[in-house]
Amino acid sequence: MNLPKIKQLLQVLGLGILLAPIVAYNIPYFWRPAQTNATRSLFPGIVYQKEFRSTPRPAVIHIVTVDLTAPGIGIFVTPGTPTADLTETNARTVSEFLQEFKLQLAVNGNFFYPCIEKAPWDYYPRTGDRVNNVGHAISQGKIYSQPDSNFPALCFDAKNRATIIENGSCPQGTVYGIAGDVVLVKNGKPLAQNPQEINEDKPYPRTVAAIDKTGKKLWLIVADGKQRLYSEGLKLSEITEISQQLGADTVLNLDGGGSVTLAVASPSGATVLNAPIQNKIPMQERPIANHLGFYAREN
Repeated sequence: MNLPKIKQLLQVLGLGILLAPIVAYNIPYFWRPAQTNATRSLFPGIVYQKEFRSTPRPAVIHIVTVDLTAPGIGIFVTPGTPTADLTETNARTVSEFLQEFKLQLAVNGNFFYPCIEKAPWDYYPRTGDRVNNVGHAISQGKIYSQPDSNFPALCFDAKNRATIIENGSCPQGTVYGIAGDVVLVKNGKPLAQNPQEINEDKPYPRTVAAIDKTGKKLWLIVADGKQRLYSEGLKLSEITEISQQLGADTVLNLDGGGSVTLAVASPSGATVLNAPIQNKIPMQERPIANHLGFYAREN
């Protein structure tokens, strides 16, 4: 090979090396769920709906309806054990949680700390790191994170009946419980939010849990966000309106942002139904402190 061809080859290789990180960064954009509408039964008692809205901004919305009375439906929350260092749980992604406990459906739960996201290589927690939950967290009847009156709780009793408690303290007999940060709807009517929340009501990735008046039906509403032209998120006021249109009696806002993840069991393992975004990379899941999961019979 003559010298000019060697130089040309080196230039091509150099350009390839420079472009490789850019290509790798952009590949996940093509893995995101399509901007389409769809409805299907995932399992007996669990129905999934995806909705794309183009106005007032692009938004991909995922709605799971769970009949808590359906045969085979079971609830599970990440187990936790406070230790000498005062931490409570090992961080896991939603997919890892679903696979570890052999669940059929799972979503993100409590707000938590510490949570640091500086760069794709500089973040905390990673899977297995110890973290703390904010507000009440209960698994298999064991309380491992204490209630906080500023963080309302979603509580399930031994018969799967769900309640949302504004003061953040699940009642005696609660088997599973997680906490959010604000009740959006009560008795079917939207609650007035404080001025700070109204000022900060901007499009964002969100997860809310909504229940009907009987506590026998649960909706999980997940909105993808932080992804320009694909899905820029919903305001709290907008996800509140969607909840009311579904017929929700009470609605609780759960952890949002990079934590927002919805996963389902499939023959190949866990499948992520939404487009989570961690470290500004689409389809990358964030390891989080706890999760809400469901067992169900196969179709």
